[in-house]
Amino acid sequence: MSRNIRARLVPQQQRRTLEQLTDDLVLRQGDRRSKTTAFWTMLVLSSVIATAGVLTDSTATVIGAMIIAPLSTPIMGLALAAVKGQRNGSLFYVSVGVVLVVAVGVLFSLVPNTEPLADNGQITSRVSPNLMDLVAAVATGLAGAVALARRDVAAVLPGVAIAISLVPPLAVVGVCLGDGEVEWALGALLLFVSNFVALVLAGVFVFTVLGYEKEPAGAAHSLRRQYLKLGALLVLVLVPLGLNTLGVWLVASWTSTVDAEATRWLASEPKARVTGVDHDGITFVIHVESPDELPSSDTLLERLNGRVPSGLKVEVDLVHGETIDVGTVS
Repeated sequence: MSRNIRARLVPQQQRRTLEQLTDDLVLRQGDRRSKTTAFWTMLVLSSVIATAGVLTDSTATVIGAMIIAPLSTPIMGLALAAVKGQRNGSLFYVSVGVVLVVAVGVLFSLVPNTEPLADNGQITSRVSPNLMDLVAAVATGLAGAVALARRDVAAVLPGVAIAISLVPPLAVVGVCLGDGEVEWALGALLLFVSNFVALVLAGVFVFTVLGYEKEPAGAAHSLRRQYLKLGALLVLVLVPLGLNTLGVWLVASWTSTVDAEATRWLASEPKARVTGVDHDGITFVIHVESPDELPSSDTLLERLNGRVPSGLKVEVDLVHGETIDVGTVS
């Protein structure tokens, strides 16, 4: 069965040897000096490009950084090390690389910037990861591992580099830390860790299926131990991702409820309409456009009682600048 899967994933004539794969993924193998200087040079440059792209909210610049970022090489090297049951130094390059990228982000955050972080799409899109980010990362890791093991699909690797976000989240961590936004920094770090775990797990799975595991006695036990470690790390990632996904879903549900009830509240005023609902922590802000006086805010609060959790605060923001404090849902 495994041989059939192996043949379908990578035909024998396209399968790269273990020596070739090791030479590509292990920086301490072969021409170590050339590999390490290239790795650190490209990592520093990709960190600068990614951080500049994040601070200028430039998607094209961030994508450019993703393409040249070399951090996925030692991460896949970790997967290969787990399969072979041998340490190969990849963890050192990953660990120091992470610190380096974050440090670049912190340094760039010291440059005066008039745009608030909350208005920067490159930052806000990376500080609240959910389970779909993990699913995408696993699929990307599988694609990357298969591409590394085949001789004929190397052209897809730039696409894999774009799909899996490694350096940009770390740049966001540094920028947010430098700006004092620790909670956002932790969110971006969670995105990187989930992508890291997904890449390693996908790499271990593909390399095992393709038969790159070590042969000596005890190999199965060693690989099982590696799977247990990675599985425990995956659980640690799944818990906050799952909670964040649930939180996003609940907030979206409550926002929809507030919008619907506010629209019914204004039904008696034909010229009044709800233009949107935002939330800031436990406060929901209803944006209303109306040339006439609004119905009693107590009526709106009564409508929301029992429909959204108690303790949530509600405000109505009129387009001409007036803000009405509706009260707290009981």
